Amino acid sequence: MSEHPTPDVLILGAGAAGLAAAVALSGAGARVSLLERKPFVGGRAYSYPHPALDEVIDSQHVLLGCCTNLVDLCNLSGASQHIRWYDTITFLEPSTRSTPSRRSDIAPGWLPSPGHSAFSFLRAPMLSLADKFRIALGLLDFLRSYPTGDDQPFSAWLQRTRQTERAIRHFWEPIIVGTLNDTFDRCSTRYAGQVFHESFLKSAAGGRLGIPSQPLSDFYASVAHLAVQQGTNLHARTSIDSIDHLPSGLWQVTASNGDRHHAPTLLLALPFEQTARLLATLPETSAPRQRIEPLLSHFTHAPITTVHLWFDRPVTDLEHAALLDTRIQWMFNKTLIRRLETADAPQGQYLELVISASFSELRQTSEQILAFALVELARFFPTVREAKLLKSGVLKEARATFSVTPGLDRFRPTPDAPGDNLYLAGDWTLSGWPSTMEGAVRSGRLAAEAIARSTGNTATFLTPPLPPAGLMKLFSR
Repeated sequence: MSEHPTPDVLILGAGAAGLAAAVALSGAGARVSLLERKPFVGGRAYSYPHPALDEVIDSQHVLLGCCTNLVDLCNLSGASQHIRWYDTITFLEPSTRSTPSRRSDIAPGWLPSPGHSAFSFLRAPMLSLADKFRIALGLLDFLRSYPTGDDQPFSAWLQRTRQTERAIRHFWEPIIVGTLNDTFDRCSTRYAGQVFHESFLKSAAGGRLGIPSQPLSDFYASVAHLAVQQGTNLHARTSIDSIDHLPSGLWQVTASNGDRHHAPTLLLALPFEQTARLLATLPETSAPRQRIEPLLSHFTHAPITTVHLWFDRPVTDLEHAALLDTRIQWMFNKTLIRRLETADAPQGQYLELVISASFSELRQTSEQILAFALVELARFFPTVREAKLLKSGVLKEARATFSVTPGLDRFRPTPDAPGDNLYLAGDWTLSGWPSTMEGAVRSGRLAAEAIARSTGNTATFLTPPLPPAGLMKLFSR
């Protein structure tokens, strides 16, 4: 058992939220200690060496141009050099007995926003004219902004705006389920509207798709390195058993190895279930516990399942694609995406398939999921039937994200809600965003601002959103 030097702020969790807070606070001159139970950083946006596959795998996370705080953090840390940016999103329809797979590309053109993608949208064969008309009418709802309240499920909005069945399957579903990782009944219209307003209407820059070209823990290691350069003490492999507010006013954190860490200010930058576990180690009469614990029962998880496939030959020249009319939302060609990160050109091809909101897959075996994925993939890329599968893996993340269920915002706490110099961060807190890396970074910076204010420092760390472009300057509020 040992005691550690007392910093100004003690942060638990080196995911995107904790890293963002550490960079902000240490950059402003605070002495920060950052504790992480894993041997690597990134939180739920992590990668790890799979022992059976002899490969480093992750569940692919992406960012958009409208993720201004995440982009800014990447620019500050140098992680931005490991992002591959794409202006075009490719949608693929599966082949049938009589027709080959069909491709639709949505990309910005010369028209000013919000019409910057209009030409490619109108040409997209995945939608009929009637589908496009209903989608256009629906997007008008989000032209000026998106709802301020979050009580309406997106399923009700789709019904109210009379979206066609094909428009739902080929447009709303791949974007919303892929972005918010949940079903329409469990997503509020507020956050669905935010996705389309910020990334599809407001500006062409906001809709750019960014994919990290490194394994995610390597990607976030650049952010951790910046925090350490600024003076943050990073303690990896430090699992926390309990927290306690001492009579002296200091917060005490006890690690599983018996080590104790103290600081006048404690930031829990953890998922809501881990936050609940640590709050439960406080006395039942503790004010922070009484304020926050009742809120946490309203949060639920949504799972993501990823299928990792290594073939002996290339089966597609696409770097990524949204797959339609299948349980698989996205295909990422990791061989091509990571090609600038590897010294030697790999043989064959490594694809990652993402199944969002994979509630049913949690009840299936890995063998069942793999067999389904191979059959489905061949419907889009027939070469799969000729290729040899060298190895494969299935990664189920039952607690991948929190669900932005209708009405949840009233239970999402602000960073300073616990009181007593205990603060919260994490994408599940009231960040103004859904469960995304941007939401996590925003929450970390908001928590850092709240901590700075408590010491009389009026520093601001949030990056403003992208300004509206083109004609959206007239519409946006």
